[in-house]
Amino acid sequence: VVSELENGLEYIRVMDMKTRRAPARIETPESVYTMGLANNPEYDTTSIRYTYSSMITPNSTYEYDVRTRKSELLKQQEIPSGHDKSKYETTRVWATARDGVKVPLSMVMKKGTKLDGKSPMLLYAYGSYGISMTPSFGSEELSLVDRGMIYAIAHIRGGSELGERWRQDGRMFKKMNTFNDFVDSAKWLIGQKYTSSDRLVIQGGSAGGLLMGAVVNQSPETFKAAIVQVPFVDVMNTMLDDTLPLTTGEWIEWGNPNEKAACDYMITYSPYENIKAQPYPNMLIEVSLWDSQ
Repeated sequence: VVSELENGLEYIRVMDMKTRRAPARIETPESVYTMGLANNPEYDTTSIRYTYSSMITPNSTYEYDVRTRKSELLKQQEIPSGHDKSKYETTRVWATARDGVKVPLSMVMKKGTKLDGKSPMLLYAYGSYGISMTPSFGSEELSLVDRGMIYAIAHIRGGSELGERWRQDGRMFKKMNTFNDFVDSAKWLIGQKYTSSDRLVIQGGSAGGLLMGAVVNQSPETFKAAIVQVPFVDVMNTMLDDTLPLTTGEWIEWGNPNEKAACDYMITYSPYENIKAQPYPNMLIEVSLWDSQ
């Protein structure tokens, strides 16, 4: 049983090493989702368990019979207030970044939503450390969708959604790709009339808070508001202070500003160094009492 990632989607492939039966991927009910192997402590068995969810399907545990190639739902996350997935639709689209690279976006909306630019949207992203933001279930996002919003995740470079190259193309001297991908994805969504700039709210936390700081400096007119959570925005001073517990280990992500080439590049996007007199989006900034960044 092999966990696979292809074109930004997760798969589980089952191969029969005894009969040499043709391998098969476990079928999924939706085209955009997240899935992975669950705990399977027994080696000599005819079934495996895996987890599955999507932006409209709650977290689920399935058992797959390797002989019949059928899946059985064992347990699904209970939503106390009730949940009817037929009210929603989830899809994946591809925005085009300024260098021609296609950036995947996962989204959920009410079924039948008109794409006329009038829908408010919440656009979330992270884009650092090779961490992938998979399209999983969140009842809090659906509470917004119930009130007419579209919720979307931009799978920008810096994560690993499209493999190791996707991560490498969003770090160190290519870090600007992360911020450009987000701005260009937002503009693409506006151009396709999923939303408009006066109805677009963006959100990111920690390294995603750095993303928020960078993009509102770069293109403030694109966004109505930004939710900026425990943001890492003082990049230069933080990365110059090697007494902080995270600093030296993170030089491989951002660069070591004690080296001139790295310093010159990092200062082009560090949010504190790029604030200027311009009309910014409305911002909700959340901080933590014990966050040294």
